[in-house]
Amino acid sequence: MLKNIKEFVFWKLRGEIPLSAYLKRGLKVGKDFSMEPGCSLDYSHCWLIEIGDEVTLAPKVQVLVHDASTKRALGYAKIGRVTIGSRVFIGAGAIILPNVTIGDDVIIGAGAVVNKDVPNDSIVIGNPITTVGKTSYYMEKHRNNMKVLPTFDESYTVRKDVNEEKKKEMKELLKNQIGYVE
Repeated sequence: MLKNIKEFVFWKLRGEIPLSAYLKRGLKVGKDFSMEPGCSLDYSHCWLIEIGDEVTLAPKVQVLVHDASTKRALGYAKIGRVTIGSRVFIGAGAIILPNVTIGDDVIIGAGAVVNKDVPNDSIVIGNPITTVGKTSYYMEKHRNNMKVLPTFDESYTVRKDVNEEKKKEMKELLKNQIGYVE
């Protein structure tokens, strides 16, 4: 027990708990899971979180399974499971609250507060969340846009050491429009 507390304090001081620590405590994740820097899963009860395949948590996403608002008055905190389906993207700074199920093929906008279930094939934004569309329509729109708007291969990313010439080209092509990058 003491070793776990020391490890937790060490990770908190460093600013992040590694995915391996969550998995050791019972977090379930599917294949091709990506958790960007600064994400926080409810470490104290992470075994109540289940995440499907091909899920991305953008930077600083928080997933909570407990709510201590009742702790002082009642002596107990509220607690509930969080289930995230497959092919889900959760935008930067979003907060997922306890007792929520997020379906498959979902996009959650940056900064959203997810306080209720999200059905399959949905795009939600805001605080609290509002459904603004279907993921399938959104993807089809952007698939069509890619035929006419600038697209950039991986050589235009820091992963592949983008050069100054490509940075300049990208900046110019994106002056008044969006584009797409691998």
